Amino acid sequence: MTPRRNYPLLLTGQFLGAFGDNAILAVIVGQLVYLQKSGAITTAELRTSNTIYTSLLFVPYVLLAPLAGYLNDRYAKTAWLTGGNALKLLGTGLCALSVSHGALWQGIGYLMVGVGACFYGPAKYGILPEILPRERLVKANGLVELLTLVAILGGAIAGSVLADVFKDRVLVSYGVLAGIFGAALACNFFMTPTPHKPDVRLGRSVGEFTGHLRDLLRDPRLSRVLIGTALFWVCGATMKINFQPWGLEVLQLPDNTQIALLGLWLSVGVMGGSILAGQLHAVGDLRRTRIYGFALAGMLALLFTVQTFGFWRTPVVQLGPLLLVLPVVLLLVAAGVAAGLFLIPLNAALQAESDPARLGKTIAVQNLGDNLGMLLAGAYVFAGVQGGISSSGIFLGLAIGVTAVVAWMRFAPRSA
Repeated sequence: MTPRRNYPLLLTGQFLGAFGDNAILAVIVGQLVYLQKSGAITTAELRTSNTIYTSLLFVPYVLLAPLAGYLNDRYAKTAWLTGGNALKLLGTGLCALSVSHGALWQGIGYLMVGVGACFYGPAKYGILPEILPRERLVKANGLVELLTLVAILGGAIAGSVLADVFKDRVLVSYGVLAGIFGAALACNFFMTPTPHKPDVRLGRSVGEFTGHLRDLLRDPRLSRVLIGTALFWVCGATMKINFQPWGLEVLQLPDNTQIALLGLWLSVGVMGGSILAGQLHAVGDLRRTRIYGFALAGMLALLFTVQTFGFWRTPVVQLGPLLLVLPVVLLLVAAGVAAGLFLIPLNAALQAESDPARLGKTIAVQNLGDNLGMLLAGAYVFAGVQGGISSSGIFLGLAIGVTAVVAWMRFAPRSA
């Protein structure tokens, strides 16, 4: 067993890295708000740029997933934790070049951050059995997930605050982000190296991955489970991309910080729905999953009506500098609850019904499907913007798509 310091260093580095991943995106897209307000770009250009930047993070996860899995199996996972954050730090530096060399460098830099996150991801979970006794693994996985969720929410809000406060001094924001990624890198650097496995081969690793992917897609029940979890992430990514133009155009929110809070209310609902799902459903119970999917579609359709029905916009509560449109807050929380109730039984069924000896590969396949779903979300929003669909119309189109997929998702009985 490796020294005890590895676990707290892992948790600290994971939190800082995930925090930075979300903060840097908020800083990048946050600049678009002020460019649009100054007349430097149009609303359509804001929406297009927002979609492209947000989607860049998902590209490495799709293209490099098998390679990332092989490298984390072959080499010490501490090396890839360090390497992943080093790539994120490099990406932040490339983003900073945009201040003097043009916006293209922000895209290149954020793509590099995505490459770092792709290589980091398998290591943060795969290292746990190497540094902890078996009886602590469930709690450790839960703690990593909790810290990641807090980091995602906190990073998005903190990055939005940076984008607002330093809108005329973007280099300061990138300096803060470099400090965050540098601290994460230091945590991983000082971990005691874990073992490497020189007998792992790339061809065999990729072959096992593709073979298991094929087996899962042929399973009439688990294939639908995988499509269902991917659908959840399609919805999440579409809403994340669409919140900025929708918040500006429909809710007329004044800055990035208040737009970021839209994602917070949605996430609060997802957490509530996730907890509720654990109380209502046994593992493998998917009888109501489609009902929750239809409920989610209904909430998305209601988001479309906010633009046309004024009753959604009052009352407004002011908490210091924050303006909370209460009906919209409640609608986003309700959408999150439906999404959490939809997702958690699917995740539990996938983990319980997949071959235990290949569970790691099952999760890798699921991650690939989820990231493909998020790329599909980016493509959908991009096509919608080019086709002249409003930000409210994006929600309606998503509601129609969710309804169609959920109607198709009839789950076969669980195998004995």
